[in-house]
Amino acid sequence: MADAARELALSFIKGVLAQRIMMQDLVAATQAPPEVIARAQRLANATLRKIGPADAALKPYLKKAPPAPVRDVLRLATVELLALGEAAHGAVSEAVSLTKQSSPRASGMTNAVLRRVAEEGQAAFDAAPPTRMLNWLRGRLGATYGNAVVAQIEAAHGAGAPLDLTAKGDAAALAEATGGTLLPTGSVRITGPAQVTALPGFEDGAFWVQDAAAALPAKLLNAQPGERVLDLCAAPGGKTMQLAATGAEVVALDVSERRLKRVEENLSRTGLMAQLVAGDALTWEPDAPFDAILLDAPCSATGTIRRHPDLPHVKDGKGLKELFALQATMLERAMGWLKPGGRLVYCTCSLLPEEGEAQVEGFSVERPEAPWIEEAWRSENGLRLRPDFWAEHGGMDGFYMAVLRKA
Repeated sequence: MADAARELALSFIKGVLAQRIMMQDLVAATQAPPEVIARAQRLANATLRKIGPADAALKPYLKKAPPAPVRDVLRLATVELLALGEAAHGAVSEAVSLTKQSSPRASGMTNAVLRRVAEEGQAAFDAAPPTRMLNWLRGRLGATYGNAVVAQIEAAHGAGAPLDLTAKGDAAALAEATGGTLLPTGSVRITGPAQVTALPGFEDGAFWVQDAAAALPAKLLNAQPGERVLDLCAAPGGKTMQLAATGAEVVALDVSERRLKRVEENLSRTGLMAQLVAGDALTWEPDAPFDAILLDAPCSATGTIRRHPDLPHVKDGKGLKELFALQATMLERAMGWLKPGGRLVYCTCSLLPEEGEAQVEGFSVERPEAPWIEEAWRSENGLRLRPDFWAEHGGMDGFYMAVLRKA
């Protein structure tokens, strides 16, 4: 009988690679206990992140390519053995059990190959280049940044992402309490395994989980106490809480009522306040203009692959032109909701310039000045963050952000 978490992880891997379903949707449809889901998701993400090295370690011991279900078992077990440090006896035995479920005749091959991999495969695994992005994305990024930078981005994707926290109050105190590291921008980074709900301060609402790069657009907006501020496309609520913590009067708009429930839960836990509005930004109209707006526009999310390694396997580049058009429309509408002289921060968690620099052409873009801004982040018009930046700190998500001013 296969371990429940490994069995579920294998179903997640199949769902991503064969059925092209996003991991979050697979997780949402799962009825297993939370601890089993969490472990399965960690195993599946690690396997998706290390497919390239796993294939390199397996190749010398495979006479021909195995069927997809067996291949996925081999990849999962190889990552467990060579990246996660699992004991060979348990990982190989579980892989054999999983193989028997789909291809009983291949169970002997699975046993033999994985025992060789456990004994001899580490060097090939470690020497292999990081998992390559699929061609639809690699080609676009290569044309923008060059192949050398793309290789650095892929290395950052392969390294994965640590846990970042945004403090409601004193970030230095939060870092000390949690054993984390205070980053130059004020986020707290936790390295190694961590259960968020067990960290000091969680129950008290002292922090929320938010990648360090994702925390910067709200810092850039610099909302002031008493200002009327709109958080556009607000869910899951990290930026809403950042804005609310400044003392601004925050309206949080999102098209999904279900996702706004999560924003409501986070606000309740942290003791912060915002007006939550379920509405479509393409048709909704405010009852009064805003001093400031934060528009985190729907995008390809290509800047978050180190955190979501399933994304490039599920998405194929289709629908990008429609996304670009949607972003342009939302930006145009949002600028119309500002008071004269008001400011808007436009941002996307994308690496594609069509979703960043190209969208703000024709607007009045300010050069932001803040002590936490590094010169390497500056692009022609705004800030361009990449996963290979901050290598000494453990990387960051890819983001674009710019400050626009209404005349």
